[in-house]
Amino acid sequence: MKDLQDVSGISAQPLRNPHPLRRLFRSLFRSLWQRLERARTRRLLAQLDNRDLADLGLSHADRLNELEKPFWR
Repeated sequence: MKDLQDVSGISAQPLRNPHPLRRLFRSLFRSLWQRLERARTRRLLAQLDNRDLADLGLSHADRLNELEKPFWR
């Protein structure tokens, strides 16, 4: 028991400055994920009927406006 060290007070320190390549890949992945998510939600929006749009408080023109946008915006 004397050889055991008390590590309860030691906490893992987060990386303050991750490797630049890691930051780049994380940023690229996040950007790609957001673009795919926008494309997915716009596909779902295209499937809604007028009643569903009214429930969301959107008009047909609002939907068309959103659907005309490219996936990166």
